[in-house]
Amino acid sequence: MVFFNTHIGLLISATLLWLNLPVSIVMPEKLAPTSKGRVLAQRESEQKKPVPIYPGNPPPPGREPLPPERLRRESRPQTDFRVSALQPNYLGDLWVGSWLGLARINPNTGRILARIGLPNYTVGALAQDKVGRIWVGTYEGLLRVDPRSNEVTAQNFLLPSNRVLSLLVDRRGYLWVGSDRGLAMISPDEGLLMTTVQELPGVSANALALDEAGQLWVGTLEGLVQVDTASAFVIGRVSSPPATTVQTLTLGPEGMLWAGTPNSLLVIDPETTEILRSVTPMRGRNVTSVSFAQDRSVWVGTDQGLFKLKADSGEVLGQLANLPSNKILALSPDTGNKLWVGTTEGLAWVSLSTGRVRPHLAFIREAPDNF
Repeated sequence: MVFFNTHIGLLISATLLWLNLPVSIVMPEKLAPTSKGRVLAQRESEQKKPVPIYPGNPPPPGREPLPPERLRRESRPQTDFRVSALQPNYLGDLWVGSWLGLARINPNTGRILARIGLPNYTVGALAQDKVGRIWVGTYEGLLRVDPRSNEVTAQNFLLPSNRVLSLLVDRRGYLWVGSDRGLAMISPDEGLLMTTVQELPGVSANALALDEAGQLWVGTLEGLVQVDTASAFVIGRVSSPPATTVQTLTLGPEGMLWAGTPNSLLVIDPETTEILRSVTPMRGRNVTSVSFAQDRSVWVGTDQGLFKLKADSGEVLGQLANLPSNKILALSPDTGNKLWVGTTEGLAWVSLSTGRVRPHLAFIREAPDNF
């Protein structure tokens, strides 16, 4: 009898399903529920529950910037565009050291080839060692950059002072580091401190140059000092006129030292330590950068513009206008058929064939209206 009732029930259910009508199967009380019946009852009970509504997920938390990015963001409101150092390398590229960091550009096209992330963005000096590595003096220490990878491969923060003002590689390949508390000599391969000259007359090593004999000359707060590169001893001094701060220093093609001071440009004989002359057009001017061109003329940067002089007579051959700033900090002549000029408001270049002056838009605050 039970079998007959079940058979009739299944037949009626099949007919209702074919007619697309709802089906409700009632199991006889005497028939024990099977596992299939339990699953069906579970599904029916789940369908009767209201569909849950989930609130939208909150947006993911913002990514915390990495330290170099954070420093760049924090420095934006007080961005300083001064370009304080320029260094051509053996590949023909130009390294640009600024208060925003270090970059490598193609001087022929001006295209930026790389930007180097540094622990400190304030670059004070640049130099290239004997195997082409770039040394970077910052206001928080010394770094070495491999030009093949554009990565920092060595650093030294154990100098007399980490405020690096000048860099120079001597004939033996050692790196001399000038700071506001004296000199240090560094082994370029290991980046290790070899010796220091802390009791330097005039204290601050503002500028460095080698004479024709390979001896080191140091521009200080009190004139010029000669240091023996082998012993690191002070062996000579130019202190007349007294208490003259030397801000920039270079060796001319005739073997004379050219020293820029806050009120003059001096020509000095390194053999006799005698001041030969004060360049007349530069008297009373604050000379901040001096560099010789291949045609033996001399470019002189001041805080009132850039001048081109005849080296033998001091005659002014020209003065450049339309630079990002009249305060000149660094010069790199004959680089990519241009004169590159670092100023307190950015970088510019001068065509050596046409004399055209143009700013590098990646290194200035904004282009002047006359460009």
